[in-house]
Amino acid sequence: MKLYYYAHTGHKIGLDRVKKAVVILKKLEESGIETVLLLNDFRAGLVAREYGVFGAITIEGIQDIDAIVETGDSVIIDSPEDDHGRLVKYISDFEKVFRFATSDEDRSIHGEIMLEIECTDEACLSSIIVNNIYFNKHKKEERTLFFLGDSDADKIILSNSDFFKELGMELLLGNYFYVKYEDDLAKLFTVLHEPEEYVELICSSSRVVTASFQTALEAKVVGAEVIYIELVKLSKKEKKILSSNKIVIISNFDVNIYKQNIISIVSTPCNNIEKSNKVVEKIVKEL
Repeated sequence: MKLYYYAHTGHKIGLDRVKKAVVILKKLEESGIETVLLLNDFRAGLVAREYGVFGAITIEGIQDIDAIVETGDSVIIDSPEDDHGRLVKYISDFEKVFRFATSDEDRSIHGEIMLEIECTDEACLSSIIVNNIYFNKHKKEERTLFFLGDSDADKIILSNSDFFKELGMELLLGNYFYVKYEDDLAKLFTVLHEPEEYVELICSSSRVVTASFQTALEAKVVGAEVIYIELVKLSKKEKKILSSNKIVIISNFDVNIYKQNIISIVSTPCNNIEKSNKVVEKIVKEL
């Protein structure tokens, strides 16, 4: 029996799901379970390789999972895509189906095992997945690091150039940023960092400003002051997770609002975010 993990990614979606996938897959492999990563974007597979997960298979989308996964295998699905009824077949054909909830109201439909953003009992599988490396102590540098996300197809950063010119931030480039775009970005930031430096910079930066939910959690776990820019509306449970961990949420690129918030921001230990081992142990028990 193999366990397949499908993560929906792309140049307009980002790689947050890949970062969670590699954490779970590496832990499952340590438990002796054979795993395969399924992605709908070839570039995401290269990033997964950088994180230590090799041999990712590219498929078109959620409806094509059964073109790879065989009867008797198991699958984890992390995707907001419409399955157009394929989930029923997956439940019937596969040994176990795990699915990440895509909203606060999302519940198991056909008996699939859910991973949920807010757990209220010990049996629940949490969808908050943070690499164990962020739970270690790391030496901090006085740096305000800005990471929008893995993509800026709409050139959001340039559209808010006045915000960045005034604040003296360092920019961590996304994996889907365009080469010619970097010349314009260099005028707004004191330093540009390559995507390959992601883990090192999240671990070592004293302050992280980001529009990535996953990055906000990772930076908080590792002890940074974190400001989250809410470009995509958060669910109530997502907002609760960030707020309970003292992550400041601001809704736009307003310099005055930003400055007002950094005065009161504090670096405190994370709350209710556990190491990934517990989630993986629960997955193994279900298999």
